Amino acid sequence: MRAMTEHLPGLRFLHSPGPTHLPDAVIAAMARQPMDLADPRVAATLAACEAGVRRLAGTAAAQPIFFIANGHGAWEAVVQNLLAPDALALVPGTGHFSESWARQTEALGRGVVRTPWTEGEPMDVDAVEAALRADLSGGRHRIAAVFMVHTDTASGTTHSIDAVRAAMDAAGHPALLVVDAVASLGAAPLAMDAQRIDVLVGASQKGLMLPPGVGFTLVNAAAMAVAAANPTPRFYWDWVLRVGEMPYQKFCGTPPLTLMAGMEAGLALLFAEGLEAVFARHRRLAGAVQAAVAAWADGGAVDFFCRVPAARSVSVTAISTAPGVDADAIRRTAREAFDVSIAGGLGPLAGRVFRIGHLGDLSAPMVLGALGGVQAALQQLRIPIGRDGVAAAVDYLALDSARATSGTRGEPR
Repeated sequence: MRAMTEHLPGLRFLHSPGPTHLPDAVIAAMARQPMDLADPRVAATLAACEAGVRRLAGTAAAQPIFFIANGHGAWEAVVQNLLAPDALALVPGTGHFSESWARQTEALGRGVVRTPWTEGEPMDVDAVEAALRADLSGGRHRIAAVFMVHTDTASGTTHSIDAVRAAMDAAGHPALLVVDAVASLGAAPLAMDAQRIDVLVGASQKGLMLPPGVGFTLVNAAAMAVAAANPTPRFYWDWVLRVGEMPYQKFCGTPPLTLMAGMEAGLALLFAEGLEAVFARHRRLAGAVQAAVAAWADGGAVDFFCRVPAARSVSVTAISTAPGVDADAIRRTAREAFDVSIAGGLGPLAGRVFRIGHLGDLSAPMVLGALGGVQAALQQLRIPIGRDGVAAAVDYLALDSARATSGTRGEPR
């Protein structure tokens, strides 16, 4: 294994679903010296970040609230603000991250209603509706909010926000809809206001192209009213205390100026590219990775973990391995022999899945390089695969580019 200080010629490709590759403009912005908190540039940077995440999330009025934390910190803020001591959260099953959020909620002393999840499948929306109807049947509902994970990166599956909102409407349940968009914000379209999302959860280290360190929530008026009336003791996580004009107040102390400067730069890059172009790029790169995986699957040793093509994420592809095939050995070989860092399985999927991230500051050549490294690792380990995976990705990208040039769209076949 290489020492941490050893020079690596060229680049080590980073293709985890977070942290992701940092653009040069973000690194340059974070290299600037900090400012004193009364400097007008501090307020201007924070205002630009607030406006930027609103635009990215598709909301005109929701209040952005930033925390020096990762996504789990933002989860804690949601629990502490929305759930009174006797309230319940409904957490639809999506895999590792829904279960993690449910366990964190229980650790904070709140009750959780879970719906079951079947490996390889999207969320069971019918079970969500049934759980909400059951909560209403006693005449006094206890479920205060539905905590849904939009893209569960452990399984590489994206779940339908619109379907969950429709289930809530069909049940006639007044719960708030809270959406974890940590892995989808900046990679896929979101329309917080139009989709009637009450709280949206994000973090810095994925589609926003920053290092880890900033978790945030966007909170609409209905959710803020619930928080204001909630007697649960809290201070650092309190949304109400963080709404104000002063930078110190917004962060319950000193803001992470370096990270916020990087966020301002990263958001500017996304808007300069154009959000529709950003989303199209993520679809294109995901399609290339999935074309490669489909070709590798011909050998019988690897396959898509998500069995429903329409539910496969534009952020990350999870690849299951056949019994006897060590997914972690594939990761080690790709990283140590071919300088491609990919992610492993989480929770019950550990050792059974490896994951290729394709979100953030990535281009087609970077994805092709990563796929080449992964395919080389598979071949070095003598894992039986269809050997034209990289060629399939090239074909996909070439056909997609030809369609774009000719003015026709649609998914290449």
